[in-house]
Amino acid sequence: MAGVDRCLALARTWHAWDGRPIARAMDGGLPNTWTPHKALRRITDHLVDHLHQVEALLAGAAAVPDEWHGRMVTLDADWARFTEVDYAEACSRLRRLGRWYVLRYATAGPAAWDQTRPDAWTLREIAEHVANVSYYAEQVGALG
Repeated sequence: MAGVDRCLALARTWHAWDGRPIARAMDGGLPNTWTPHKALRRITDHLVDHLHQVEALLAGAAAVPDEWHGRMVTLDADWARFTEVDYAEACSRLRRLGRWYVLRYATAGPAAWDQTRPDAWTLREIAEHVANVSYYAEQVGALG
């Protein structure tokens, strides 16, 4: 999954983060505060959210709505320094999540990708949306 690879390429530089918040205006609105850990949390949450959406669609079940606060909050844990071990953990987690998408879509088969369902994106639309997951990593950008 190219989006995950892009996220990890940027995260590889985050050891240089100096602990100061990174402010980025989102969609022309007020700036949000970003840190390496917050970006990784949002990337993971985004992948989990949409993978759950895919599974619910394929099962014909209602999705459980997410209740996290997303980019609007910065958690205390988001301020932790970003270490080599944090990067290694992120690599393992995100590569497995990305692979999960690939395997799930392969199992569903190409005919399922464009199947329309009431009030829902198609699997193809979800995949195209998730392909832009590096958006969150771009908020921190390349450091150092």
